[in-house]
Amino acid sequence: MQLILYSKPGCHLCEGLQEKLEKIEGLDINLEIRDITTQPDWMEAYQYSIPVLNYPTPEGEKTIPRFSPRASAAQVERMLKKYFGISP
Repeated sequence: MQLILYSKPGCHLCEGLQEKLEKIEGLDINLEIRDITTQPDWMEAYQYSIPVLNYPTPEGEKTIPRFSPRASAAQVERMLKKYFGISP
């Protein structure tokens, strides 16, 4: 599963989501971290909404609904499985 995390240095919510995604063992996740400070279009699009988690599709990137910062890695895993229609 390819996921794209839009983040920026010093964003504690971004770091927290990244840590949770990296702890998930029940899904094969290929996580790409994109620093929004390196691209003006990313900065304009995401500066007020990071962390943003997207996934690529043939039509372009789609955004996964935001997870609560209090969600555990196990909860994030369950939500991703449900979102992508993967049986638990």
